[in-house]
Amino acid sequence: MRSENFEFTGENGQRLSGQLDLPEGPVTAYALFAHCFTCTKASLAAVRVCRALAAEGYGVLRFDFTGLGQSGGDFADSSFSGSVGDIVAAANAMDQAGREVRLLIGHSLGGAAVLAAAEQLPQAAAFATIAAPFDVEHVTRLFGDSLQEISSAGEAEVQLGGRPFMIRRAFLDDLAAHDQGERIAALRRPILILHAPLDGVVSIDNATSIFSAARHPKSFVSLDRADHLLTDQRDAAYVAEVIAAWASRYLGPEAPLRSEAQPGEVVVEETGEGAFQVEVHAGGAHFLADEPVEVGGLGSGPTPYDLLGAGLGACTAMTLRLYARGKGLKLGPVKVSVGHSRRNDRQPADSFIRRIDLKGELSDQQRQRLIEIAQRCPVHRTLERGADIQTGSGEEAAAGAAEKPTQHARDMERSAAEDRASGAER
Repeated sequence: MRSENFEFTGENGQRLSGQLDLPEGPVTAYALFAHCFTCTKASLAAVRVCRALAAEGYGVLRFDFTGLGQSGGDFADSSFSGSVGDIVAAANAMDQAGREVRLLIGHSLGGAAVLAAAEQLPQAAAFATIAAPFDVEHVTRLFGDSLQEISSAGEAEVQLGGRPFMIRRAFLDDLAAHDQGERIAALRRPILILHAPLDGVVSIDNATSIFSAARHPKSFVSLDRADHLLTDQRDAAYVAEVIAAWASRYLGPEAPLRSEAQPGEVVVEETGEGAFQVEVHAGGAHFLADEPVEVGGLGSGPTPYDLLGAGLGACTAMTLRLYARGKGLKLGPVKVSVGHSRRNDRQPADSFIRRIDLKGELSDQQRQRLIEIAQRCPVHRTLERGADIQTGSGEEAAAGAAEKPTQHARDMERSAAEDRASGAER
C-alpha cells in the first residue's frame, strides 16, 4: 500500500488536509471516508479501515474536517451542515483530480454526514455507514450537563474524548434542522449498514431506524462484539473486507475489482503509476512488475527478465522434486538462484546463470544426476530451443490462448519418462 497527501479547499475557503491511501496495483474505484465526531483522519478506525480497503484495491481519501487535525478553520464555528459541505468539497476535489468518488463511507456522525451529502453527489454509486446515528441530534448526548449551558449562554467548553472543544448554540440549532429519515428514504441508492449490537455510544436501535427508512437495495451486517471506535484491528479489517465485497456489486462493470486471468493464461495490465509499472495476474496471484528507479521505473516489482529467471528457477525446482520423488531420493529443500546477462559484442546470446543448491542425504552420483536432470526442465528447454510467439489483439488472441494449466506438469512427466526410457539410473 502507498499513501499520498491530498489537500483541498473547503466550501468556506479553509484549507483541508487529507490522506489518500492507494493500492500497490490498479485502483478498483475511489472512495471517501468520513471520520467520527471530533476524530481525525489519523484515528484508529479511519487509518485501519482505509488501509485495509486499499489492500482490497480501493483508493480511499480520509481527511480532517474543519478545525480538526491538520485542517484549517475553527472547530467552534463548525456545524453538521459544514461537515456535509466538507464532504462535498472533498469529493469534488477528487473529481477535479481525475479520481471520481464512487463509494462514500462514514463512521459514527461521519456516517450520518455522508448520507446527508448524497443528494449533492450523484456520482456516488454506493454508501456504507459504520456505527452511525439515525438522528443527528444524538450527538448532543455527549455534551452532558454542558447542554443547558450551551443553550443559555450561547457556548460552553465540552470534554470529548479527553479533549476540550468549544460548542456553540448555532451547532445545536443546525442539528435540529436536519431530517435524516426523509433523506435516507430519498437516497434510492445501495446502502450498507454496519453496526455492533453492543455499541455503548450509538445503540443498535439507530441501525434499525436507518435500515427501516432506507429503500432497497439495503444491507445490514452485525459487527458482533466490536466497540464503537473499532479499537480491535480485526474488527476494522473485517469492516473493510465486507465493504469491499459488497461494493463490488454496485460499482459497475467499468470498474471490476480485479482482472482475472483465464486458466493457463497470464494477464498483464498497466496500472497508470510511473512509467512502466504493470500488474500481473497469473495462477490466481496478483503482483506488480516494474523497472528499476535508475532507468525511470518505480522499482516496485520484479523486472521482465527477473520474471523469466523466476520461471526458470521455479521449473527447475519442480522438475527436481518430481524426479527425486519418482526415484525415492532423500532430497531436502531445493534452492535455485538465477541471474541474467544480456548479449554483447563478446557474448552472442543472452545468458541465464543458474545455481542449484541441493540439501538432503544424497551421494555425489545422485547430486550429479540431479544437476543433469535440471537441464531437462521444460522452461530450460524452451529457452534453449526458442519459441514461436503469435501476436493478435482482443478476442483474436484469446481464441488461441494458453495451453491447459496442467501442460507444464505433463512436460515434466515427459522429461521423467524420457529419462526412464534411456535407462539412465546412474
